[in-house]
Amino acid sequence: MKADALDQFRRKLAANKPLFGIWVTLESASVTEMAVASGLDWVVIDAEHGHLDWQDIVQHIRATVRSQTVALVRIAEHNSSLVKRVLDIGADGVVVPWVESAQQLTELLKMAQYPPAGIRGIGGERATAWGQALAEHVAESDSRVLVVPILESVTAYESIDQLVEVEGSELFYFGPADFSATAGYAGQWEGPGVAEMILEMKDKILAAGKHCGLVTTSLDDMDQRLAAGFQVLAAGMDSSLLLSRLQQILTHVGRQQDLHPNLSPDPSD
Repeated sequence: MKADALDQFRRKLAANKPLFGIWVTLESASVTEMAVASGLDWVVIDAEHGHLDWQDIVQHIRATVRSQTVALVRIAEHNSSLVKRVLDIGADGVVVPWVESAQQLTELLKMAQYPPAGIRGIGGERATAWGQALAEHVAESDSRVLVVPILESVTAYESIDQLVEVEGSELFYFGPADFSATAGYAGQWEGPGVAEMILEMKDKILAAGKHCGLVTTSLDDMDQRLAAGFQVLAAGMDSSLLLSRLQQILTHVGRQQDLHPNLSPDPSD
């Protein structure tokens, strides 16, 4: 955990400055190294979807060492062992999917804190300099580690008044695609009515003195989100950013081709 980077991250939040990052899904730690070299404020290493294993994740975290880029890991489920392991290998915080109630959020915050405030066990891994800096790490961790819930369901929308009241919560993320699925529009990024519900939730989060963000889909979308008060914005996923540029080039040379789920090129395209 990088205390200085987390302190800077929170100072920017408090000053209402935008914080930009990317969602990391590819295994090469060079992706995160590029994000650090580009001066991004944060990365989320995605261990919920996709194929990243623990060796991949720790290499991505190592790529942020001695930088001001906050390294967060999205875990797959509400699980104290996953929270503990992510923080033990040196992540600056966890991003947790499908948070739908104040009780869930309260439990997650406890998973990321040491006793007596929480239930996190003390391990001799990277976060504690392999057991050589136990006291120092414990002293700085509880007040700095980030726990970021993703609100991505109609149930979360219905619980937002209680969620923003949870003590210790400070930053929320939105998942429009899963939100749309729970509203009956699976496969859409923001199905009918979903954009409006997210904006309503955003207003309540900001009114509570807290912060929120999401993945943007274009430069125009980023501008609109910033104007609306979303503060922690992703330029996209590493894979989508690569594909977007590649498709621009292929379109320019007359070889545009849609991608298909079987990942095979369509000879008719």
